[in-house]
Amino acid sequence: MKCGKPVRSEEQEYCRDCMRRTYAYDQGRSLWLHVPPVTQAIYQFKFHNKRYYGTIFAREMARAYGGWIRAHEVEEIIPVPLHPSRQKTRGFNQADILAEGLSEELQIPVGKHVVYRIRKTKPQKQLDDREREKNLKHAFGVSGRWKAPRNVLLVDDIYTTGSTIHRISKVLKKAGVQKVYFLTISIGQGL
Repeated sequence: MKCGKPVRSEEQEYCRDCMRRTYAYDQGRSLWLHVPPVTQAIYQFKFHNKRYYGTIFAREMARAYGGWIRAHEVEEIIPVPLHPSRQKTRGFNQADILAEGLSEELQIPVGKHVVYRIRKTKPQKQLDDREREKNLKHAFGVSGRWKAPRNVLLVDDIYTTGSTIHRISKVLKKAGVQKVYFLTISIGQGL
C-alpha cells in the first residue's frame, strides 16, 4: 500500500489508483475515508473558520500515525501551500494548522515556507485526473534558502487523486529530499 487506500486482498500491494500510475512520493496515509461525517467536519474546518478542528485532527493524526512517522525518520513537516490570494480570502491555510499541530505533538519542525505556489491554479475538485495534472504543472516551487533534509512529511486535508502530493514531491526531490511521505485527514474513494 503506497497511498494508504484500502486494498482488496492481503496479497495486493497497491490500491487501484497506485497500480495505474507512478507517483513521486514514497508512501502516505490518511486518517479516514472522505465520507460523512468526515466530509462535513473538513468543510467546517476549511470554509467556516473552525480552525480548532485542525488541532483535533492533528492530535488524531499523531495518535494514529506518530509511530509510522518516526519509523520513517521524518525530519521536517511541510504543509501543502495555498496560493496567497486564496489564503487571503480564506484567512488561513488549513494545512499549516495541521502541520503546526503535528509538530507540537511529535516535536518535529515545520517547514512552513519551504514550498510555495508559483501560480494560481483552478480548484482541483472541479477537474478530472488529466486536467488536475495539467493544472498543477509548474505550480509549485521550493525556497532556494532551504537546506533539504533526507525525509519529509507533506500534510494536507484531503487526498483525492494524488496530483497535488505528486507535484510537490517532484519539486522536493529535485531540491534534494530523498523520501517524501504524506499524511492527510481523509482520502477519496473509488479511484
